[in-house]
Amino acid sequence: MSFSPETEVQLLVHDAHLVVTMDEQRTEIGDGWVAIDDGRVVATGSGTTGRPRAIKSINASGCLVTPGLVNAHHHLFQNYTRAWPGMTGGSLFPWMASCFPLWEGIDDEAAFLSAWVGLSELALSGCTASTDMHYFHVAGRGDMVAATIKAATEVGVRFHPSRASISSCGSTAGGVIPASIIQTPDEILSECERLVGVFHQYGPGAMVQIAFGPSMTFMMSGPTTRELVDLAESLDVRIHTHVAESADDDKFCLDNFDRSDFEHFEEMGLCTPRTWIAHCVRPTDAEISRLSERKVAVAHCPTSNAILGSGMAPVRKMLDKGVQIGLGVDGSSSNDSGSLWLESRQALLIGKLHSGAESMQARDVLEMATRGGAACLGREGELGQLTVGSAGDLAVWDLTGLSWPALDVADPIEAWLRCGPVSARETVVAGNVIVEKGQIVRPQQGDVLQRHRAKSRELHQLAR
Repeated sequence: MSFSPETEVQLLVHDAHLVVTMDEQRTEIGDGWVAIDDGRVVATGSGTTGRPRAIKSINASGCLVTPGLVNAHHHLFQNYTRAWPGMTGGSLFPWMASCFPLWEGIDDEAAFLSAWVGLSELALSGCTASTDMHYFHVAGRGDMVAATIKAATEVGVRFHPSRASISSCGSTAGGVIPASIIQTPDEILSECERLVGVFHQYGPGAMVQIAFGPSMTFMMSGPTTRELVDLAESLDVRIHTHVAESADDDKFCLDNFDRSDFEHFEEMGLCTPRTWIAHCVRPTDAEISRLSERKVAVAHCPTSNAILGSGMAPVRKMLDKGVQIGLGVDGSSSNDSGSLWLESRQALLIGKLHSGAESMQARDVLEMATRGGAACLGREGELGQLTVGSAGDLAVWDLTGLSWPALDVADPIEAWLRCGPVSARETVVAGNVIVEKGQIVRPQQGDVLQRHRAKSRELHQLAR
């Protein structure tokens, strides 16, 4: 795109040490700039040639500029049980059993506060778009999903909440599911349809999109799951669920359905291009091939899987088979951090440990954290890249200071994960700066944190 001398765009990020576009050719631009107008990228370039004037400019000298990171799996409400002594030594089912009594007290105010805090933490880590899976819907406690959407709107991030549901189980799944969160098929289907009608934005530039989320494949009855799949098809929304998160899942499915968790996932009609799944730590080669053939994307959650001792997804093998892989920080109390940068570094280290030092490089991980996450959310070509027409979402990472090698000799993308800025200096969504100089640009942060602490104390008191 050419600009006349009078052209003035919404935002110009300029003089970057390196701009990583993550386009089809994975173009990297030294001394780069990115121009954003009307919420979308209108041009990229190098030096001052063709560079427009801007209403707002960000000098990115000494910085790496990447597309905004995309978080493909989360449970924002879980930050009320971060580092809680009752759950720190458990695998998946014992961990759930210890946390559920506290989570059962969550209302819409608690959901709003936890989402506000969690999404802000993600924004500090360069994340511009996130999903959430909220499966605690207790009668009389308000509209939990609406509360999280309100928080996302205030923070300024793109948001893809999946309306998660539990229609069966009761005292099954090891006796850990409280009856208060089990809903009838009619309640689940009507609520999913209502949320799409009220909040879902179709087409490019959407800030909110609703997905449907059978919480775990075995926590929904077969008929209800199939009706939910049909509803997602008719409304053209995506589906998100857990698959093969731990040995507990497989044991439960084998004991109750005489098939593995993955086989149950397929039997329920969920293995479609409309679906992305979380975890998938023990797929067989044949199952990986079916994921690839059916274009099911996977949210890789290395920290959560490590903390719960669940196992680790064979990411290199899945990538080589053509499976789209994104990254997810997962629930705040099975990770205890909501940083997508930390999750990216973990993916780099565990990828090397799992499959060999040569098998995972920083560019592989950056691709998962950007383009892979966009594929999970069904927004390929729009999110996770900086190309003309793509969303104006990016992160600026300061590569100067004591932790950094000389930029003229180091690989800045490898340095991004190896040396560690930890937080983005700026995070931009649709051309709007939501993190500036490493701080959330929202004056109500102090008030929200104070309210969150009070709510946390209240929930812990109720759970005693």
